[in-house]
Amino acid sequence: MRTSEEYTSDLEKMEENVWVGGEKTSRTNELFQPGINVINLTFEMAQEPEYEDIFTAKSHLREEKINRFTHIPQTQEDLMKKQKMIRLGAQRAGGCIQRCMGLDAIIALSFVTKDIDDEYDTEYYDRFTDYLEEYQKKDLAAACAQTDVKGDRSKRPHEQEDPDLYLRVVEENGDGIVVKGAKHEITMAAYADEIIVIPTRAMAEGDEDYAVSFAVPGDHENVRHIARPARYRKRKGEKAPIAEKGVAESVIIFDRTFIPRERVFMCKEREFARMLALGFANSHRHSYTGCKPAVSDILAGASALAAECNNIERASHVREKISEIIGNAELSYAAGIASAVEGTETPSGTYFPNPIYANVGRRLMGEEIYNEYSNLTEIAGGQMVTLPYEEDFINEETGEDLRKYMRRNPNISSEDQHKAFRFLEDIGASSMATWYQIAGVHGGGSPIMETITLMAEYDTEAKKNLAKYLAGINENLEQDTKFGADVTVSR
Repeated sequence: MRTSEEYTSDLEKMEENVWVGGEKTSRTNELFQPGINVINLTFEMAQEPEYEDIFTAKSHLREEKINRFTHIPQTQEDLMKKQKMIRLGAQRAGGCIQRCMGLDAIIALSFVTKDIDDEYDTEYYDRFTDYLEEYQKKDLAAACAQTDVKGDRSKRPHEQEDPDLYLRVVEENGDGIVVKGAKHEITMAAYADEIIVIPTRAMAEGDEDYAVSFAVPGDHENVRHIARPARYRKRKGEKAPIAEKGVAESVIIFDRTFIPRERVFMCKEREFARMLALGFANSHRHSYTGCKPAVSDILAGASALAAECNNIERASHVREKISEIIGNAELSYAAGIASAVEGTETPSGTYFPNPIYANVGRRLMGEEIYNEYSNLTEIAGGQMVTLPYEEDFINEETGEDLRKYMRRNPNISSEDQHKAFRFLEDIGASSMATWYQIAGVHGGGSPIMETITLMAEYDTEAKKNLAKYLAGINENLEQDTKFGADVTVSR
């Protein structure tokens, strides 16, 4: 397993193919350091004895200890530890742990490649297994590049006026394939070792060229990243862990990029594009039942801290609002546990979460994210956006006045109340707060996508038969003892 220092050293060795603010730059540019700090946690927590059982696993390929962010779940317990790992990591990171994107991509590929091989007698599964062995051995961190720019949303990939608006295969030969197009809104791509590409949607007849999956190093030839980093405001005085964290999103350009044959995991098998797209999405939504509860943990804690600073923590309406956030977090987490317990072993041996419970857990959090921020806002008050600059608290001429007049609860020092409201400004009223609000709705699929998946996979006919039996229309009732969906994801 790598250390965070080794990860940073490996980033320094990569070719410069990242642009930000109109300039080409290195991956260790200070603009990316807040995001790198988050990924560092995934290496550091795996080395800490109290987290070893959660953040590490035994590889099913090599029988060696590996970072759980590179592990393919083999059991219910693996899925529950994955979920717990993500919640703990996200709590420490102050939000998105980011590395779960690559994890959910390899989980999806671990069973879909086997299904393609079984159908078409291809060799994708062996290729992927070889890749996975290297991935685990080197403890790599990957970005999952799924989202295409999509162009005209009313048209399918092959119907677009510009054929490159979905990533596509433009050439094939015995050594590999050549692809052209772009992937958009790709978290952590600017500081990832690898980019794993998968389809963004189901593909119809005529979309064959767009059904493609592969993996390349982040600095692969003819790959360019155009990045948008985001972070919390830097502290000028007292340090705060939250202020050292952030994220970066990228548009990744594939400009007639050659992909070696051994790194291609799908090429034009359009019938399996949906399975791979949803395989990732459903696994990622299971991850969200760890991640989003962690975000709610932070919002609940921030709300409770604000209430304490305002000396209103015993007020019934305040307790009610905090309890709503707590309820969301634990309901979503419980859905993730149910998804693991009611999961399915695939033909490849991968243990996959039940998609119904994963989707309802994710949908709940997408629907409630703005309500949670609203509760925080009501409890904290307007000072989240009116707090004077940190420099004014430090300045000798203004600091004494601010420490006197900004104090609220007499049992909490002025210094701690300043730290608390600076944190509340970060969590509730910064550019990163907006990032988390929008990511809370759309990350991993917005609520409408969970609804579509639920209605596609859920056995509504069985519920109709139940109603017919109770209404006296049908004489007999056949009941299924397994709730949710007894499938990984259908084609």
